[in-house]
Amino acid sequence: MALLFLSGGGEMGQRMRSHDWDATPLGDPPGWPSPLKTITGVMLSASQPMFAVWGPERIMLYNDDYAAVLGAKHPAALGRPFAEVWHDILGEVGPLMDRGYAGEPTSMENLLLTMTRHGHPEETYFTFSYSPLRGEDGQVGGVFCACQETTAQVTAERERVAEMDRLRQLFERSPSFMALLRGPEHRFEFANRRYLELVGRADVTGLSLQEVLPGIAEQGFIALLDQVRVTGETHVGRDSRVLLDRVPGQPPEERILDFIFQPLPDGRGGAAAIFVEGVDVTEARRAEAQLREREGFLMAIIGQAAAGIALTLPDGTLTFINDRYCEILGRRREVLLGTRMQDVIHPEDREAKLAAFRALRAGGPPFTAEWRHLRPDGAVVWARNSVTAIRDPDGAITDVITVSIDVSDRHAAEAALREMNGTLERRVAERTGELDRLWRTSQDLLAVVGADGVLRAANPAWREVLGFDSSQLVGRSLDDILWPEDRVATREALRRSTMGALRHFENRFRHRDGGFRWVAWSAAPDETGLVYATGRDITSEREAKEALALAEEALRQSQKMEALGQLTGGIAHDFNNLLTGIIGSLDIMRRRIEAGRSGELARYMDAASGAAQRAAALTHRLLAFARRQSLDSRPVDVNLLVAGMEDLLRRTLGEQIGLETLLDTALWPAHTDANQLESAILNLAINARDAMPDGGHLYIATGRETLEADGKEVAAGDYVAIRVSDTGVGMPPDVLAKAFDPFFTTKPIGQGTGLGLSMIYGFAKQSRGHVRVRSAPGQGTAFTLLLPRAQLSGKTGAAAEGAAPQGKGETVLVVEDDATVRLLVVEVLEELGYRYLEAADARDAIPIIQSAQRIDLMISDVGLPGMNGRQLAEMARSVRPALRVLFVTGYAENARMRSGFLAPGMDMMTKPFALDALGTKIRAMLEAR
Repeated sequence: MALLFLSGGGEMGQRMRSHDWDATPLGDPPGWPSPLKTITGVMLSASQPMFAVWGPERIMLYNDDYAAVLGAKHPAALGRPFAEVWHDILGEVGPLMDRGYAGEPTSMENLLLTMTRHGHPEETYFTFSYSPLRGEDGQVGGVFCACQETTAQVTAERERVAEMDRLRQLFERSPSFMALLRGPEHRFEFANRRYLELVGRADVTGLSLQEVLPGIAEQGFIALLDQVRVTGETHVGRDSRVLLDRVPGQPPEERILDFIFQPLPDGRGGAAAIFVEGVDVTEARRAEAQLREREGFLMAIIGQAAAGIALTLPDGTLTFINDRYCEILGRRREVLLGTRMQDVIHPEDREAKLAAFRALRAGGPPFTAEWRHLRPDGAVVWARNSVTAIRDPDGAITDVITVSIDVSDRHAAEAALREMNGTLERRVAERTGELDRLWRTSQDLLAVVGADGVLRAANPAWREVLGFDSSQLVGRSLDDILWPEDRVATREALRRSTMGALRHFENRFRHRDGGFRWVAWSAAPDETGLVYATGRDITSEREAKEALALAEEALRQSQKMEALGQLTGGIAHDFNNLLTGIIGSLDIMRRRIEAGRSGELARYMDAASGAAQRAAALTHRLLAFARRQSLDSRPVDVNLLVAGMEDLLRRTLGEQIGLETLLDTALWPAHTDANQLESAILNLAINARDAMPDGGHLYIATGRETLEADGKEVAAGDYVAIRVSDTGVGMPPDVLAKAFDPFFTTKPIGQGTGLGLSMIYGFAKQSRGHVRVRSAPGQGTAFTLLLPRAQLSGKTGAAAEGAAPQGKGETVLVVEDDATVRLLVVEVLEELGYRYLEAADARDAIPIIQSAQRIDLMISDVGLPGMNGRQLAEMARSVRPALRVLFVTGYAENARMRSGFLAPGMDMMTKPFALDALGTKIRAMLEAR
């Protein structure tokens, strides 16, 4: 039977009729749903690019015009799923298609899509709409799209706007006045700054010329514009006089203009608009007239004078010069006229000349002075100048006459005489005296030091700073007066200063009173290898900085104590409950054991263990809030982590709350602690659950963000974004403002510590990231966790948890001053098949380390009495360089300094820890060897 809806349609109609539809989810065309047949017939008969997708697989059908949009993807796209055809832009159009399948029509205008359709990525723009297609049962079965590619239009418009902006910038910078007039009323479409200054207006856009300049028509300019508009011929005006009402309430002001009316053709022989451009030459023409008057007067008198004569305005502008003055300056008349006299005077003499002229303008008498001029060839000319002011009847200077005589020969002779009278010995003595005074009076330490560290010379300031006379220091090594801890660094700085300049090196020198002084040094070598050094006493500055640091620390401690005061209600209540569970369970267990009822111990052991785990979790929250938890940061695949948490999250949320995840398929790895990230996401999910008591949806999405530095919250760079949003009750502004405050909670006492969001904030900040929150009452809440992007250098994700693997008979040295902890650790080692050695502190451990006994791994507490764990590890490494060291610590300050504390072959665990986790860590460190 003929398929009427597939008849016609050009190439695509033929392809659809011959396509093997049985190989697709759509099946044989006669069995297609009626809406699909109808829309297919519409597409094939249309001349606009169209396509439709149908079914859960979203199979694509399209017409001839859409084939051009597909490019090289055609004809293979026919009958294939939409996600396969447009996989390269699925991130942009996939959500829109999802909305269509959800029954929501969507339209987009000039949407930017970077698609690969000709073998390479290209930037395109499209205007389109997605409309739901409903089957006979009323359910959405597919989506129909009518589209139009607007790449050429968008690109052209963008180029046009850019060109207009460029032209406007050029117009604004132009020294000429410019405007664009359009229509028979000559309305302003554009006017630059110079034009607005000319007419005395702030803005003229949209106004007619008659409105801006009411009297302009009577002066004939509108008639000229009408003629240009009708004939399309350019009009040029030279020295045109025009009366302009530049200041409201004042008489019109006459200006002299050079201008051009340039028509913009309309294609019919006339002008669509007129471009006005010109220059205000009023001041120039007036100056030229005055100059001509003065030149006629002066040329008759002094044209043949033997001395150089110049006439200037009061500001020094040259208005007349005779031939001799041009000869003295070595410049042509046309170059000099209009310039200022001070501009042709030697820079070193300008201030003296200006001071003399200021005295003259203040009413002083004529004066004679000598100053230098620079000729264009670089030669210096001395001139003796007699200066007289010409004043009007009111005493104001109208002109200044300068008569100049070239006295360069006399100055040359005087200079030669001075040079002959001077002697080399005197100049050397003067220079030596200057250096000697500087050496003796300087308050900074001055020194000459050899490469061997021996002082060759020291100025008297050493006595003021360190209490030692220079005679006591010269010939001695710097080591004799250096503070012992700074000797090695100073030797290295001295070595570097023998090869080049040294800037701001700080060290300590021993003072005669037994203390020390901090000195900041700059040094440079000479050609003989000696080092010339200058040092400044910065002891007071250092002490001030230390005092400031102590004050800041005291303030922080005060703030911490205030925060701890807020902690009493929630945390103390929780800890008391947890301790009651632990103590009570242990007490009942002891009674049951004494009564021989061991079969009932399991549930009390579980109760004590559970309470202890919750106490440890609460401690970790406190550490996270304080940003002092130990983070094991490494590259983490966040998508994999979120996917692995889905089952846990669904169980936690319950059946009333739906969970949806939207994961960026091109997500970067994040540099963070996987376990802490899991805890943060779980905390956010639990908060969202509590905000949806009647059910709702929780959405977890991942994405990429590149941020600029804001100088406050976050540094510039690439970040992985984890967004957790809900459809819950939301937060009012006053609650939102306190969301991250420690110990703030809207729950009753005993149902929350107020540390959940503070812990997440502390974790993000400790990971060099940030947290954003958006919420409003009735509109849900969205938290976005930003973590820095990591460069992959190995496997990502957290290590799998489980029972600890068995050992292979290795020997482990346990150094722990707490007997209970030491007992538990050696018990675990024995159960896992390790040999162990015990020591309560470093004093007991050192003989074992120095012995011939085999030691494969050392487990050490950081906070040991006497020598601490890190110092013990350094000593052990000096004896056994390959020794692996696992630190355990309950002190948060050590935990948060993991990155700077650990050397290669070292690792750290924070108390309390699970014994299986300890066994797993031991095995991993031994295997890594």
